Formats: sequence, structure tokens, C-alpha cells
Amino acid sequence: MNFSRFISAISKARMPSPIREATALVASAPPSLISLGGGMPNPGTFPFESIQIKAKDGNQFTLQGKDLSKALQYCDSSGIPELRAWLMSLHKKFHSPPLLQEDNLGICVTSGSQDGLLKAFEMLLSPGDNVIIEDQVYSGTLAILKPLPVNLLGVEVDGKGMKPDSLLKVLSKWDPEDALDPNSDIPKVLYTIPNGGNPTGATATEERKRKIYEIAQRYDLVIIEDDPYFFLQYQKTTAPSYQFLDVDGRVIRTDSMSKILSSGLRLGWISGAKPFMERIVLHQQASVMHCSTLSQVLAVKLLNMWQMEGFERHLNSIQTFYESQRDHAISSATRWLTGLAEWNVPKGGMFLWIRVPRVADTYEMIMRKALEKEVVIIPGGCFSVSNDVPSSYCRISYSTSTPEVLEEGIRRLSDVIREEIG
Repeated sequence: MNFSRFISAISKARMPSPIREATALVASAPPSLISLGGGMPNPGTFPFESIQIKAKDGNQFTLQGKDLSKALQYCDSSGIPELRAWLMSLHKKFHSPPLLQEDNLGICVTSGSQDGLLKAFEMLLSPGDNVIIEDQVYSGTLAILKPLPVNLLGVEVDGKGMKPDSLLKVLSKWDPEDALDPNSDIPKVLYTIPNGGNPTGATATEERKRKIYEIAQRYDLVIIEDDPYFFLQYQKTTAPSYQFLDVDGRVIRTDSMSKILSSGLRLGWISGAKPFMERIVLHQQASVMHCSTLSQVLAVKLLNMWQMEGFERHLNSIQTFYESQRDHAISSATRWLTGLAEWNVPKGGMFLWIRVPRVADTYEMIMRKALEKEVVIIPGGCFSVSNDVPSSYCRISYSTSTPEVLEEGIRRLSDVIREEIG
């Protein structure tokens, strides 16, 4: 695979930072090494003596001495080695990517998965590029892409994920051979949220993923697999990831600890073929330098105490919680919205995507009338690729409300819809 074809001029122009390279060298050097090169502050000047952490399961630890100095200091731009080793073990267990078997999988720890997503788009996109994207998509992704001088090509999504026939329709104006022409405007990037999609709640089936990947091979597309809800799938048997299917190195994957450890830690990671990840790390060197070392050390300490068995036990508990929340949302929607709205039952994530067939555009109804009823819901138009296309959808999040509050909110929505349709 010709990785250079996908990398933007800006990304190609980035050069390694000698200071950042020295930081990485010192971090892995023997104690005998004398470093007079880095610009690290002396940890003896930091005002922190110790940090005590106690987990809900009773596990606890104290950061002090060398451990605390490390947690409060600069680190390698790709992340501390202990965390990257843990993340590699997660990929081996949950995705078994062919790239890992070929020693061609790279990982960079990021300040949340959206940070990695922004860096991936910057690496891949040039002015005038056509970008394939799900037609109802995460508003944070739109916030990244819409200001860029690129063209967004929306692909339809249903409850089973991105629709291959819709993707082929979008690509029909090009021949696969156009990918060989450096002057062609054929798309190079396909973006998707495969599990518990935000906002649709859709989870792609294995059949869909295999068809999408085959199309990506045929048209030489890079797939950005944005998967922050991977660990929030409710079924014990789940479809393999695009990374599992990736025999070419064309899948760049973003993951997150936000939904399973803490969103405030701002801890995510991006993975893919090493030629891509090398570019990502260079961007990291030039932007935030590295994800919070303190967040990384806290995560590693917790993961080391849990080990894989404890981590999976934690995953099971949060999956059970969100599945219960989903069930409450569906029960309330069935009780109050039957005959007024339509929805699919999500298999993961935090969202219920509701269509109100008799309302052409929900924006005014949600942003004015629902607020008057003191219920906050997001109108579907906020997730549309096109600004001027009306949407009959709205998104409900069931992640934080109690079952009683969730039901009352949906009941209020039913009142709003009834008033709207008369």
C-alpha cells in the first residue's frame, strides 16, 4: 500500500523535534546516562508531595517519590511505554489486528479520541479533497471538518451501520483506477463510527464491515474507525473491528478511556500502520507535545492493579449499567412515543435516535417548545452533513438520568410532539 499517497503536504513537511527526541531517549535510558540536553523543569520545584487514589472496588495507591516525579514530568510524545504496552495488549485481545502480527501497528496516546481524530484528518486531508462520511454523524467531527476546504460526501446509515449500496452510489462517479491518478479528485478517506454511533446508536454488522472494507480496498480508501463506544456494546458476541479485517494498513483507529475510566482524564489513543502513526506523533510533538503524563500514570497504576481480568470485570459492570439505561429509555419511549415517533433499539452506546415522521424539521420544536417544557434534547439537524437539509430526527441521551427522570423527560417530549402536530 502506498502510504505516501494519503499524507497531506502539511504532514509531509513536519520534521522530528530534536528536543522531543531527546525526551524520549532520556525516558528509556539507563541510569548511567548524563542528560544535559532537555529542558525539563526540576521536579524538586513542584509543590506536590503525594497523590492518593482510591478506587470504588477498594483498590488504592499513592503516587510519591520517583513515581510522582514521573507523573508530573514531560514524557515521550507517543505516550509512556507502560501505557502503550497495555494498549497493545488490549488490541491483541480485542482486535487481533494483522498489522500487530507483522509488527507494523503503531499507537500514540492522545488527549481523548477526538484529539487523535483531528490529527488524523490533518494528516490525510488536503484542500479540495472529497471526504466520505456518515450522513448523520458526531457533531464534534463536523466541527473539525466543516471549516476545512474539503467536500463532505454523506453516506446513508441505518440500524446496521453504513450502507454499502449508498457508499457505492457516492463513489459511482469515479472508477477504481482513478486512485492511480495523482490528479484525480477521487476520495481517499472514509470516516465511520461503527459501534453505538453518535447520534444514531447504530452498530455495524460483520457483513456490513466486510463489504465496506472490500469497497475501501477496491477504491483505495483509508478508513478512519472512530470507536469510542467499542467497550459499551451490550452483546457478549460482537462484530470484529475494521482493524481486525485490515490486511493492508488502511484502517486508522481511534479509541477512548472517556466512557470507561473518566472523561476528565482526557485519555485516548490512535492506532494504525506505523507510517501513519509516525506522522501523527510528529503532529503531537508540534501541538500538545504529549497527553497528560499524570493521566497516563494513573491509568497504568489502576490497570496494573486490575490486570486484564479486573479490567474485563469493570467493563462488564459498565456494559450492564448502560444496557439497563437503554432498556429504561426504550420502555419509556414505547409507553409515551408509540404512534408519534420511530426508533431502532441500540446495541451499544448512550443514544436513542428518534424520528418524528409528521414533523419535517425538529429544530424549532426542540429548541423552543421542548425547552419551554424544560427538557433538553438535541435536534437531528445538528448532526447533518448539509446545513440546509431539514431533519425529522432528534437525539436522546440516556447515560446520566435516573429511570424516573428519563421517563419524565420522554413524557414531556411526547407532549411537545402532540402540540406540534396538533
